[in-house]
Amino acid sequence: MQPLYRPEGSTSRSPTLGGLIMLIGFVLVGGVVSTLLLFGILAVSKGMGFTEAQTYLAGLAANPSASPNSWYELMTLQAVNHIGTFFLPAIAYWYLIERRTWDQFNTRPVSAVAGLGLVGLIIIAFMPFDGLIIEWNQNVHLPETLAPVEQWIRDKEKSLEGITKYLTTFKTTGQLLVALLVIAIIPGIGEEVLFRGILQRNLTYWTRNPHVGIWLAAAFFSAIHVQFLGFFPRMLLGALFGYLYLWSGNLWVPILAHFVNNGFTVLMVYLYQQKITSMDIESPESVPIIGALISGVITIGLLYFFKKSNADGPPLR
Repeated sequence: MQPLYRPEGSTSRSPTLGGLIMLIGFVLVGGVVSTLLLFGILAVSKGMGFTEAQTYLAGLAANPSASPNSWYELMTLQAVNHIGTFFLPAIAYWYLIERRTWDQFNTRPVSAVAGLGLVGLIIIAFMPFDGLIIEWNQNVHLPETLAPVEQWIRDKEKSLEGITKYLTTFKTTGQLLVALLVIAIIPGIGEEVLFRGILQRNLTYWTRNPHVGIWLAAAFFSAIHVQFLGFFPRMLLGALFGYLYLWSGNLWVPILAHFVNNGFTVLMVYLYQQKITSMDIESPESVPIIGALISGVITIGLLYFFKKSNADGPPLR
């Protein structure tokens, strides 16, 4: 039987449904405040009014190449938005509502995690299999009665392609470093604190089942990105992060896994654009079935080894 998450400590509060509602409230308020802060930053930096800043931001998102400094502006805005929506609300909830500390995310120090060096290898090995799931998810069609909904989803996905392509076009090493910070490091910490450190832990406590907690948190993790054509592969990735957290007992492990997943992709895009490698990781070409299956088998084997290596650790609390 897998160990369950259990609250511990004389000053800590057990997770409650009211706490979940408060966590959602913290995230929503954080999103609103960070959005207002974005407008404020633009207003001050551009010497414009608040309404003008909103209009400028909307135009920037629609046509990011219109301004010579728009790449750095969009990256800065994305960083502020992510910190304000995920990391700060999660930390505020953890410290103020559950009255816990950072150390209580972990049951063992990261130095005591066995097979830590395998984490990056696990994530990279998983990518071809996840690529197959991405291709399948993109070709899933809703029932005919929901055709308008599917069209809305596909239109939304297409509208995001332009800005995504723009933000992942790197002309200098400096842009690569900024992208690693904004796309890999900040989300790796913020999203793992919220979805694995808090949400997965609490869902496991309520359901008394670590697997249910992991998959529910992974589903929320995928849904909040509002990219439905990538829902299932992102959910699988979230579950992978969740099991690494469960078996390792240290939140820095899924943070590392999240960073490797995002950072490796960013680095490979940069190397391809610089013609250092011929591998286009963003290529829409079909993933070979055999290669994807081999990827899945290797990933399962590495995960099994990681789990067995950390089987004697204390349960997450």
